[in-house]
Amino acid sequence: MRLGTRVPDFRADSTAGPLRWHEYIEGRWAVLFSHPNDFTPVCTTELGSVARLLGEFDKRGVKVAALSCNTTESHKTWIKDIEALPEFCGEAKVCYPIVSDPKREVATVYGMLDPEEKDKEGMPMTCRAVFVIKPDKTLALSILYPATTGRNFQEVLRAIDSLQLTAKHSVATPADWCSGKDCMVVPTLSDEDASAKFEHGFTKLSVPSNKGYLRVTKDPSAS
Repeated sequence: MRLGTRVPDFRADSTAGPLRWHEYIEGRWAVLFSHPNDFTPVCTTELGSVARLLGEFDKRGVKVAALSCNTTESHKTWIKDIEALPEFCGEAKVCYPIVSDPKREVATVYGMLDPEEKDKEGMPMTCRAVFVIKPDKTLALSILYPATTGRNFQEVLRAIDSLQLTAKHSVATPADWCSGKDCMVVPTLSDEDASAKFEHGFTKLSVPSNKGYLRVTKDPSAS
């Protein structure tokens, strides 16, 4: 899927019961992340990490759901293992839905299938996809990891902070930015408009080209 496109709706069973995706995320930011298989080591640590961080997603108004190409009963049994790992899950419970997709229907529509990874039956497994979705149901960000590389969900939260900030203000976030740090004024905003818009104004960084395009301003959400 391309950034800015409307994400497909789907109906599926989940650990929270029958789920219709567009109804579940209605009017909210959302994250859908996929897993190659139940009862696999990296996936187990990831689902535990998200359970532990769920309060951080809630603070940002973000709905969360996972997907794995197994049945709901398999997911429910797997949750017991996930919650038994305090080094990843802490004392949290897996309170977000895990979508069941044994026929790979959702995975196919969302382009999640990893051509290199197959299950015991020779069926393709999903890669570690992350989709961040805006309240208007368009795709804001996507990241694809191979099955062997676990995700950093602190980075997912950082990216959401950036997306939500830039959706409200005419700023971009530089490399390694985190909430509260200085931002960059977007190129489409003139110096005059930037001076009027930002309470603390902005500073131009000096570079050899003297083009004046590097304009730094304080995080507008922190003012």
